Amino acid sequence: MTIFIAGGTGFIGRRLVPLLAQRGEEVVCMDLNPQTADFSSLGKQVRVVRGDVSQFDDLISAMSAAKPDRAINLAYFLGSEHAPHRAFKLNILGMDNCFEAARLVGCNRVAYASSLAVSGEQKFYGERVVTEDDFRHGHVQYAMHKIFNEWQAQDYREKHGMEITAIRPANVTGPDKIVGSVDHVFCITDPARGKAVKFPYRDAMRCPIHVDEVAEIFARVIMTDKPKQWVYNTGGIAISLGEIAEIVREFLPDAQITFDKDTGGRELSGNFLIDNTRLVSEFGVQYRPYRERVLQIINDIRREEGLPLVAER
Repeated sequence: MTIFIAGGTGFIGRRLVPLLAQRGEEVVCMDLNPQTADFSSLGKQVRVVRGDVSQFDDLISAMSAAKPDRAINLAYFLGSEHAPHRAFKLNILGMDNCFEAARLVGCNRVAYASSLAVSGEQKFYGERVVTEDDFRHGHVQYAMHKIFNEWQAQDYREKHGMEITAIRPANVTGPDKIVGSVDHVFCITDPARGKAVKFPYRDAMRCPIHVDEVAEIFARVIMTDKPKQWVYNTGGIAISLGEIAEIVREFLPDAQITFDKDTGGRELSGNFLIDNTRLVSEFGVQYRPYRERVLQIINDIRREEGLPLVAER
């Protein structure tokens, strides 16, 4: 089976491609920056081509050549600070180009990255978990684009009979994440490098999930012919930046992590109480304890920096 991945050399794609190759699948990646990942060890099983999802000709040409059985779109701008026209081209037009190109080449099975951002702040729901069926309160650029992506996917499902699945990652974390929601990452990676780091609120809440687990989710979902649902929350662990700092100090007692204020961040936090029952029950995903992931990230960074690794305590 051939799987086409737009944005396949990016943060999630770098983990997803090897997973699919290990399962015996052939993968074709199209990315505007193909040099950001090295899949040479996977041989002919993985092919990388340069292309821009915002340019329909790039997509239809690459997909026509690949003749994929399935497709995934991981190409998007994280965050809401981007120029409106530029963000629209990648997040809205680029996503539709993926759906339309897949339709035209007869690839009816598609998965794509939505986001927990569609839910907006946790304050809209009170102190309860948020499900996929809840109203989407997202109102910033990134959230609105993902909300439209979900609507557009449903339109393709209804009018063209395509099997398109949205995955809503929570706060994806990993040693090489540098854009989007990153305070929960820098709270780990900066101290691992011996650098001081400071944040506005100790009680700011996040819902981190490791990028390796997100890649596994995409692999399981795309390899399923007809998932039971059209959208899945990944969920993660609800945790404050202050609590993350405490875990980091277990491994790095001298970590310099400070906060301007102890309180005031919780009410400003995005959705952090997330129900992922659909995903867990249907696909059997299990997440490693977050504390283990913190140690993994610390040692990933220290290995990269040539620093002594930290042992479990």
